[in-house]
Amino acid sequence: MHEAVTTLLRRERPVEAPVWRSFWDRLHEGGLRRGESVALLASLATRMPDRTTLTGLLDSLVGNRPAGVPDEVGAAVNIVGTGGGLRTFNISTAAALVAAATGVQVVKTGSRAYTGSLGSVDLLERLGIPLTASYEETHASLERHGIAFAGAFVYPPELGLLPRSVLPLDIRQLAGFVNALGPFLARLPARAQLTGVADRRLVTGLRHAAGHLARGGVRSVWLCANEAGADELLSFLPNRVYVCQGSLEDEFVLDPARLGLRPGSPDELRPRDGDPVAYFREVLSGRGAPVAEESLALNAAALAVAGRVTGDWEAALDAAREVIRDGRALGLLSRLRSEAAAHG
Repeated sequence: MHEAVTTLLRRERPVEAPVWRSFWDRLHEGGLRRGESVALLASLATRMPDRTTLTGLLDSLVGNRPAGVPDEVGAAVNIVGTGGGLRTFNISTAAALVAAATGVQVVKTGSRAYTGSLGSVDLLERLGIPLTASYEETHASLERHGIAFAGAFVYPPELGLLPRSVLPLDIRQLAGFVNALGPFLARLPARAQLTGVADRRLVTGLRHAAGHLARGGVRSVWLCANEAGADELLSFLPNRVYVCQGSLEDEFVLDPARLGLRPGSPDELRPRDGDPVAYFREVLSGRGAPVAEESLALNAAALAVAGRVTGDWEAALDAAREVIRDGRALGLLSRLRSEAAAHG
């Protein structure tokens, strides 16, 4: 069994970057037994690694990036959750569209659902909006529309190879940690990132991952968590936000009540019975539940503030509400669909 697996299972000492790199090399060569991949994923899913092991894992994956990855940060903001947790309509994808309609440049990353019914990739597929397949396509979409939905090319290939190596086992029971770590490994033309963490037990480890990313000068990161276990900001509960920017770390409580947002409940964020894509469009046009609109506006406003487009939360909320109610957010979605259809 590979040293990375045995060391991780025993937890007697950290797994450092050279050992991780050896593991990835073996994975690429097809030299791992399926049992080794299962054991590694199960161990990672059971308990967050120590800091040295986590740093080694991050460094080994970043170091394995293919040639041609651009170094520039860009002016866009990324929004992506860790997955799992409270079942809601796809708030982060809707917030990306709303923020872009207000003039914030947004790069959206995501994945297919692994606990719910519709992840962001599933939703975009149903909407007929393709993911970008290269950095050139990503930049072109940002130039034309102010938003881009980046494909799997932004992630280290190991994040796809490792889960596939355990098939036909049900990867949903093993991939929680990989999904949680994924947002911190995407190489994007973005200067800031908003990431919701559904499982608050992961916050400490993910703060270390976010800080490691920020210290590397890649981008500043906002992590957010709440008692409801949503991987987005909620408009009816206090949200704790952890900010990692360069070598600095800070945290604050984003209290919706202080912004004048109304009370609500998680049930008001669940997709209504019927077509979840149709409900997504309803919320984007302001015809969903009031709490759904307010949570959507809050996440869009956070993208503007995290991306340093504005420091005024009330103004950012007003701008988000305006593009929802006057149809600009839905109009952006329609233009993206029309362009995709014309090129399809």
